[in-house]
Amino acid sequence: MDAVVEWVDARERLPGDGMPVAAATSGRYPPDREAEPDATSGQDFWLVLPMYFTTLHIDADGTEHRDCFVDSDRVVRLPHGRPCAEPVTHWAELPTLPGMAVHQVVGEEARTALRDIRDE
Repeated sequence: MDAVVEWVDARERLPGDGMPVAAATSGRYPPDREAEPDATSGQDFWLVLPMYFTTLHIDADGTEHRDCFVDSDRVVRLPHGRPCAEPVTHWAELPTLPGMAVHQVVGEEARTALRDIRDE
């Protein structure tokens, strides 16, 4: 099975609310360079993480984030061009489930889909 990935520049267009995506995020590790005396310490990174996009995310402390990407650890990242230590530069829609046109199935429908794909 092959999947074609179409990367979208996060400055040009954002995904739909709740859409699961692969997000290319950039930053520097370790992020707190001010605490380190050597200005050359740390490394830039650009990597892909699974996330979802949401028009509104409320942190545990009540902070509201709009039009943001959230990873599985609930780390919020903003589209490139907005103030963020690890902005999302590009995003791509995740591939659908094998043999299907959707990203998720739940309950009995999941059992049936797995049985069908395994030819059981």
